[in-house]
Amino acid sequence: MAETPHTVALLETRGLTKRYPGVLALDTVDFTLQPGEVHVLFGENGAGKSTLISVLAGVQPPTAGQVLFSGRPVTLDSVRTARQLGISAVFQEFSLVPTLTVAQNLFLGDEPRKRGLLDLVRLRSGAQRLLEQLDFPIDPGATVAFLSRAEQQMVEIAKAFRGKLSVLILDEPTASLTEKETQRLFSLVERLKSGGVGIVYISHRIQEIRRIGDRVTVLRDGRKIGTVDAKATDEDRLIEMMTGRPIAEIYPKIGFDPGERLLEIRGLRTANVLDASLEVRRHEVVGIAGLVGSGKSELMRAAFGIDDVKAGRILFRGRDTTGLRPKAMLEAGMFYLPPDRKEEGLVMSFTAQANMTLPALRRYPQRRAMGWLSKIAQSQLSERTAERVQLAFRNVMRPVAHLSGGNQQKVLFAKGLVHEVDLFVYDEPTVGVDMGTRSALYLLIKELCEAGAGVVVISSDLPEILHLCHRVYVMRRARLVTELQGAAINEANVLQHFFGEDRAT
Repeated sequence: MAETPHTVALLETRGLTKRYPGVLALDTVDFTLQPGEVHVLFGENGAGKSTLISVLAGVQPPTAGQVLFSGRPVTLDSVRTARQLGISAVFQEFSLVPTLTVAQNLFLGDEPRKRGLLDLVRLRSGAQRLLEQLDFPIDPGATVAFLSRAEQQMVEIAKAFRGKLSVLILDEPTASLTEKETQRLFSLVERLKSGGVGIVYISHRIQEIRRIGDRVTVLRDGRKIGTVDAKATDEDRLIEMMTGRPIAEIYPKIGFDPGERLLEIRGLRTANVLDASLEVRRHEVVGIAGLVGSGKSELMRAAFGIDDVKAGRILFRGRDTTGLRPKAMLEAGMFYLPPDRKEEGLVMSFTAQANMTLPALRRYPQRRAMGWLSKIAQSQLSERTAERVQLAFRNVMRPVAHLSGGNQQKVLFAKGLVHEVDLFVYDEPTVGVDMGTRSALYLLIKELCEAGAGVVVISSDLPEILHLCHRVYVMRRARLVTELQGAAINEANVLQHFFGEDRAT
């Protein structure tokens, strides 16, 4: 789909440039957004996507170049200025105040008042109307700290609708949403499009791009590589534009030589899994696929001892481990990588080194008394491990909170490499990371599998399942509905079982 220079764009940038000390984040980027279109920004972490949307949202000014709104040059010198034009952004990092209610967050800074005092009745009723308009089933009186991440995402989206809306910017909006919630968001996007609202959409999920996108602009190293039709451009072409490499160089070919049975699950039932049986062997990568909320994560969380087992048996290396807790499973040789690195995987205030070596404190050969890992041993261990996950040495002593999402994920992977592990369980292993980081992590999975470990990949990312796994189990509505092998692992088969009878035609 070609650019449309003969119509007045709703939002346009010309030669947009943003420099930081030593970094050219945006390099003369031209971008147009038409009324009633979804224009996707696609690129690796560090490609310039976040910088571009922060300029458009008024968060920071450009170093050079021009922004036009409805054909007129504008200066977006603040978020308030952007919002006055109807430009609202929903960023990946939430801006909610956890101790306040939903209603208070929605009207923060613009609270309704009566005789100089906060009007609680209008505040709550206004929030209720807004949430009902968006079909978001959230109590306006609920405290944000007690909401799920998906519900918090809905509140963030609702904030963007508080005033007039001409341009909506969505940064990875479905990362925390179930399929039902995602469908609700996509329905909302369609309503906005029909009303002439332009939407700038950032996503790493290619299936989403095809589903709701009209055009895709690919950025790499701060430069615009090109703009293409979202429906007519295939996955291979998008990835090659994004990385500069063909897709074959992203997903490695992993040797398949199944050996000893490591994990066997028989008739498992938990609060979120109704019935599941599977097995995993050495020298194989087993995928567990399904939509968000299908039970795929809960299946392996139970196997690792995080979720309680109501019925069924779990055997690890022939031993009944049903009901054992994570510490015991880790000591037995199973490692589980959670999908939310910030909430469950990492201590954000610790350095990368401290996070990587935490699991080794009581297992690694000691050089000091009292059972603690010596500084020298810790340094040597972290250096070797960082090299295996391709984490730059300069990042090893930095707090993980200061690292990029991709580097944080490398640190999380590294935690599984500091002691003996027979079975690696990776739950959404590349969520929110770019293709360069993905490639490094996929090579590590290949190395572990071919060295004799078993690997389980739990993923909502269909290309990841199709390209990495030797066998695939599909979950739907808390049940394991099928097992696929070999040539049967293809997009049509997996999607058929994702949706079953409910799949739209």
